[in-house]
Amino acid sequence: MTTISEQYSEFTETFSYDAIPEHVRRQARHLILDSAGIALAASTYEFAHKTVTALASFGSGDSDVFGMPIKLPLRDAVFANGAMIHGLDFDDTHLQGVIHITASCFPTALAVAAHAGKSGRDVLEAYVLGVELATRLGNVAQGELNQIGFHPTGVLAAFGCALIAGKLYGLSREQLTMAQGIVYSMASGTREYSTNSSGSKRLHPGWAGVAGITAAALARSGITGPRTTYEGKYGLYATHLKTGVTPESLARATAELGSRWETMHVAIKPYPAGQLSIVFIEAAIESARKHDLKPDDIASVEALVPPHAVNIVCEPVAARKRPVDSYAAQFSLQYGIACGIARRRFGLEEIESFNNSELLALADRVSYRVDPNTGYPHHWSGELIVTLKNGTVLNFRDENTLGGADKPLNEENIVSKFMGNATIAMSHDRACAIRDELLAMDTQHRARDIARSLSAV
Repeated sequence: MTTISEQYSEFTETFSYDAIPEHVRRQARHLILDSAGIALAASTYEFAHKTVTALASFGSGDSDVFGMPIKLPLRDAVFANGAMIHGLDFDDTHLQGVIHITASCFPTALAVAAHAGKSGRDVLEAYVLGVELATRLGNVAQGELNQIGFHPTGVLAAFGCALIAGKLYGLSREQLTMAQGIVYSMASGTREYSTNSSGSKRLHPGWAGVAGITAAALARSGITGPRTTYEGKYGLYATHLKTGVTPESLARATAELGSRWETMHVAIKPYPAGQLSIVFIEAAIESARKHDLKPDDIASVEALVPPHAVNIVCEPVAARKRPVDSYAAQFSLQYGIACGIARRRFGLEEIESFNNSELLALADRVSYRVDPNTGYPHHWSGELIVTLKNGTVLNFRDENTLGGADKPLNEENIVSKFMGNATIAMSHDRACAIRDELLAMDTQHRARDIARSLSAV
């Protein structure tokens, strides 16, 4: 029987830019534009400079770093760029697979393409390939990796990155299979960071790229790996899911490859918050606008959440209601809802206001319970029940999160988000030039030119 990794290798070997429908290419360009803007904004933050300083201590190279006047070796540049895309937690999410996908696939595709002398068209082709395969691995797990304590982005994206690098380096079908087996020994990322708001989560997408590139190079040189990487006795799902996985679930890994495009199911975040909070922040903002709510009007707010949200953005309640820093504020449902009502927005400025007394007082009045009618993970639904001090009860429910396939941001919103983020780091004119280049990236002859334009060189 042909294994999943062998099927992925065959798909990778035959995959081409021309096989990608134009609407999928357009979505891919928007996802890449969005991630680039976030990375440029992040390049002004302390965590980005600490990351690059640490990596630069190993030596210089010839690969570009987003928003910075420094060059690093290929894998270190991918590590840094992935950390910057994901570092503000403003980057996209494939909802059913629950994986931040562009933060790993784009830095890998761009840097390897530049290193291999490829074009912008090659970058887009390899990026879509990685998205399509890594997200399907997430579809198998259906969000359960998070609940066990793994970060799906770090674990699953490594396989997509290995295939991206393998495609760009021209690996054979057999070598691609070996690369997947090899990277299985490197794929990693746990959620222990959430216990004390540590910053290691930021590193997972970049490490997935490092692992993928390394595995592809090793496979090209003749190193071998297992063929039953995913479905084997000690394969990915047997070891990473408590109950293993059924044949029906495993079938999602290869379902409708080349005809159903998972790239279209990647959600662009409208707010820099944990993805599970987005629908509630949007409901809070809309309810405040519609009814002209003020913090003093509110007696209580109850959020009906998917069960998977409890340990990610709701508990422990005391810590969520008193975030210790801006990073913790991004993963507090209570704080996000309070900002939505009090400020009618949730942006980078709001996460820096984590010790604001008015916001914290309102967060104290926010509670949650598990939604018996949740649509998760197929639909990231949410409901708010707002009780006013005058006794009025307001109910707001949305079956789909803003930014997802069923409620997408339009191009104007996406470009506006990019410009708002990019201009934190550069002039309006330069941001416009990068915007135009990325939206036409598949006409660019040299991937290296795209990488150079995103740096500060």
